[in-house]
Amino acid sequence: MEIMPFKEWKDTKLTLQLLSQILGKIRLETAPQEPQWAHVMLEITPNGFSTGMLIQDGKAFELEIDIRNSLLLAVVEDTVETTKLEDGTPIQTYYEWIFSCLHQAGIHVRIYPKPQEMPVTVWLSEDQVHKRYDAEKAMKGLKMMQAAYQEELAFIGPLRGRKIKPGLFWGTFDVSTLIVENIPEPFPEDKTIEKAAFDEQFIELGFWPGDDNTDHPSFFVLPYPFQQKDLNSPAIEPKEAYYDPQASEYFLPLTDSFAGSTVQQFFRTTFAFLHAELGWKDPEYFYRPLLMKKPPTI
Repeated sequence: MEIMPFKEWKDTKLTLQLLSQILGKIRLETAPQEPQWAHVMLEITPNGFSTGMLIQDGKAFELEIDIRNSLLLAVVEDTVETTKLEDGTPIQTYYEWIFSCLHQAGIHVRIYPKPQEMPVTVWLSEDQVHKRYDAEKAMKGLKMMQAAYQEELAFIGPLRGRKIKPGLFWGTFDVSTLIVENIPEPFPEDKTIEKAAFDEQFIELGFWPGDDNTDHPSFFVLPYPFQQKDLNSPAIEPKEAYYDPQASEYFLPLTDSFAGSTVQQFFRTTFAFLHAELGWKDPEYFYRPLLMKKPPTI
């Protein structure tokens, strides 16, 4: 799996994140609410990112950022509309196209168009600034996220307990999954996003593509309640992994490539260490074998 430094697709990644915010905000307004904001996550698909099926005004619809084919898709019942993803087309143009497709199909939904959890302040509905798109780099970025999705699903799939399957959190633009323990843990501040996201104990496993300060992408593991103390330990593998007490996260930086076995080692050792640190009861329950034959089943 090829690893792409953040700086190589910075502008394209920003365009994709802003597009994903439009889709995510539409999910926010139409999908039934779930704990930890699970209902707003976008699905990782073979071609890109999707809202999955939504129903509004009695009609089933789906929106997809089709990176593989450089398209935006709007599917409403038996009608499919597409428009090209092209370098030079601003976010405002995509925004207007999406809502025109929905309104013409009789789907009436409104969103708050200010970008969320990112430093961009221009509204999505008025954004003539962000328009860079490199199809090749976008595809490389998608492949990283698909690989991350597979590794996260491979780890949490067999685990028992309450889980949120991997998906794209479009505010922070990371591919993440959560294992939630049924222990209330209210967030100490009155912040709209945080008090709903952080109200029960959990361990989050994710993939983050980097930023201006951190050029290399990484896998991460975050405990809640936050543990802002030194949790570095010989038990954590591989040796490249480390704990950042300020961020309350374990990180596994990625440079050239990664092996699935290394990522699984990182997830396995950090999860075991953290559920012991958090004092979760009956840790062996998570690993109780599933009573089904492994594929191939025939």
